[in-house]
Amino acid sequence: MSGAVLFIGGMDSSGGAGLLRDCAAAAEVAAEARVAVTAVTAQDDRAVTAIHPVPPEMVTAQITAADDVAAIKIGMLCSARIVDAVAAALPRAPRVLDPVLKSSSGRDLLDAEGVDLLVERLLPATDLLTPNLPELAVLARHLGVGAADETACIEALFARGCGAVLVKGGHAAPSPVSEDRLYVPGAPPARFTRPRIGVAVRGTGCFLASAIAAHLARGCDLYGATDAAKALLHARFLRVAAGAASRDHQALPVQSH
Repeated sequence: MSGAVLFIGGMDSSGGAGLLRDCAAAAEVAAEARVAVTAVTAQDDRAVTAIHPVPPEMVTAQITAADDVAAIKIGMLCSARIVDAVAAALPRAPRVLDPVLKSSSGRDLLDAEGVDLLVERLLPATDLLTPNLPELAVLARHLGVGAADETACIEALFARGCGAVLVKGGHAAPSPVSEDRLYVPGAPPARFTRPRIGVAVRGTGCFLASAIAAHLARGCDLYGATDAAKALLHARFLRVAAGAASRDHQALPVQSH
């Protein structure tokens, strides 16, 4: 039986990412979901067209109302004031921070001041950080280390108090496999690989971090939670690829003989 997971993040009107994707991940793990909305957005697969931040005091009230939870996943934070509010209100539970800095279409979702405050206030309270490679590069600049030196960036994150880092490899150069690397202080990185599926899927970072949090709420350790979440994400890619193949097949012209 899983305890409740608190998802803190933005509402994506298309359902492709954000809190709706978080809740979908929780449902696949049979975890109860509670939410604290940080922003309401209007978006589709092409672009984010509008963002309406939720007042920080309302974000705080939602987190407080969530009561006891078994894990927390933090996504889009929108502004420095919301970062500050979240850092002050977090209950004590395993915390997974997915540093949502830009939308898939390239729109900024957290300004530079907000990133600085995330590094200062949220990293020391984070059990697992889940950046993709572009997000890791942004964090590296804010930490004063070279973006190309992954090891130096990880060490800088640990020095700031972050408990563990899962570097997602989906943005790496094309290869037959996608590799995520889990860094824990004092241990070599654990590598989680799956065959790369040639389809574009939005919200994969949201889904992976949320599935990890849901498995942590079920009592899994960090390695087991990451492996189980990767398996769920890979299954989602396979479903999307199968759906695309089916649509392509149905679109083929019928030839008469």
